[in-house]
Amino acid sequence: MTSLRTKGKSTIVWILLGMLLLGLGGFGVRNFSGGAVGSIGSVGDTDIGTDDYLRGIRSEMQGFAAQTGQNITAEQARTMGLPQTVQARLFTAAALEDEARRVGLSVGDEAVLRQLTQAPGFQGQGGNFDNARYTDVLRREGLTPAAFEEQVRMDEARMILQRAAIGGLGAPITLRDRTAGWLLETRDLSWAELTPAQLKSPVTQPDEATLEAWHQANAAEFTAPEVRKITYAWLTPEMLADTVQLDEAALREIYQQRIAEFQQPERRMVEQLVYPDSAAATAAKARLDSGQANFEQLAAERGLQLSDIDLGEMTEAALGAAGPAVFALDQPGVVGPVETALGPALISMNAILEPVNIPFEQAQADLRAEAAADRAKRLIEDQAAQLEDLIAGGATLEDLAKDTPMEVGSIDFSADTPAGGIAAYQSFRERAAQLTDKDFPQIYPLDDGGVFALRLDAVVPPTLRPFAEVRTAVLDDWTAAETRRQLKALAQEEEMQLSMAPAADGAAAPGLPVTLTPAPAVERDTGIEGVPGDVTAAAFRLKAPGDTGVVEADGRVFVIRLDAVHPADLGTVEAAPVLDGVSRRLGESLQGDVFEAYARALQTTLGVTINTPAIAAANARIQ
Repeated sequence: MTSLRTKGKSTIVWILLGMLLLGLGGFGVRNFSGGAVGSIGSVGDTDIGTDDYLRGIRSEMQGFAAQTGQNITAEQARTMGLPQTVQARLFTAAALEDEARRVGLSVGDEAVLRQLTQAPGFQGQGGNFDNARYTDVLRREGLTPAAFEEQVRMDEARMILQRAAIGGLGAPITLRDRTAGWLLETRDLSWAELTPAQLKSPVTQPDEATLEAWHQANAAEFTAPEVRKITYAWLTPEMLADTVQLDEAALREIYQQRIAEFQQPERRMVEQLVYPDSAAATAAKARLDSGQANFEQLAAERGLQLSDIDLGEMTEAALGAAGPAVFALDQPGVVGPVETALGPALISMNAILEPVNIPFEQAQADLRAEAAADRAKRLIEDQAAQLEDLIAGGATLEDLAKDTPMEVGSIDFSADTPAGGIAAYQSFRERAAQLTDKDFPQIYPLDDGGVFALRLDAVVPPTLRPFAEVRTAVLDDWTAAETRRQLKALAQEEEMQLSMAPAADGAAAPGLPVTLTPAPAVERDTGIEGVPGDVTAAAFRLKAPGDTGVVEADGRVFVIRLDAVHPADLGTVEAAPVLDGVSRRLGESLQGDVFEAYARALQTTLGVTINTPAIAAANARIQ
């Protein structure tokens, strides 16, 4: 099913799901009524603390890093509009809190306790509420239990307001059915791709004047990107690895610490299906042996999937009483019933993993390389402060290369610079793209534990490459464009022929030097194999059987004809999940729109005050 865009989805996710902030993320709201030091504004009588604002932005940046695996800088956060996003959420939350207080809405201690004890961030290893952890987390966030618990109480009150505002809202049945019908409709199509072989004559070579005019008219295609001439100094663990001294005793200690990697007994990959009694297990084994069921079906009968009963890699000792039977197998199979700590069980052995026996002498080289790299990272980390002090004291990048292990180099950096050397590091590429001649060198981290500093020496603006230098590329570009133009002209000349009665499968359409390919029951979201999606999209825009079209997509030219339209049958089993998904998405969209309108109305009624200087000061503290 094609995904639907949901207007207001981000708001509904944050407001409806993220507002309890029990992971200390989300809004980062706390004690709007005045507990925070300084405020960025207020709604009614409810202030929005500066600390809450900074916590919210930090949470956004951490969330982005968790999703993408890349940290973002403060400047990138501002470019992405994260401060404005957090401000909007905080002012919405403040409006709800102020309205809850105005109408006297609150919840009891039992509701607060339920939220605290169920919060994963406050649970210990056993999954139970850990008071010590709870206190420690709040202390690190600068919160007191009393203030935080009062805020949880207010969060619950806000949730009541939210549910009241959008409760009962759902997608209209007519809209749901029309949307699902649009998604599930299929069509019979005929299509053909025109190629240069169908042209009446080959594309002729242009003269120099034509090529030079094309070069000028399409200058963007032949313009070299901006080049930033950069001097850099860098230091990586690899540069220091050869200087790190590691004796054999230290390596043997590391080997012993990681002995489980190098010395492992024979293991088996097993799944264990437990039964309530021996009779049930014996009956199941009999059905398995007779071929009446397989192991996966037996698991399904007990409401389980194979992933639910997978024990992974197991040694004979780890399997206990079942170990001898399982390890007696010399190929995959099922043993049992065998007694286990959970009761009688059938055990499926799926793979045999040979013992691992890597002596120290064999592992020594790899251990030395890994340990040296790790030690080098720590050395660089220890030297980072000294390097920063040298730069602050006026040392140039060239001085760093003379007085420290750092190496100096230069690079002409652009968007086209290949990922090699220091340009292979994403952190360097990001800094290099943002660097200005007013930036002083600083020490920045590299992804592998190294560090670097850089200086912008000059910027060469985008420059149109001389015609003589790119003549071959200009010719190729002109030829491709002219070929497409002639193919489109040919298709448009012959398009009317496609409106005639459909040709037999494999036959050429009258007057058209290509063979039409029938494509029955084409789905909107899957399209036709080997044909660009834009062609399918154009076919689904045709109104009635017999309608035709010419489509240029991915540098290729197609003619299409609509042969039949098959309306969706919404009463089938296959349509049910699509109907459910459409109903859910449309409902979320409607709820989001209504809630946004409600929040805006509250802010208008209660009055909003924005402390612009405080916001600017807070933005300057974002790191």
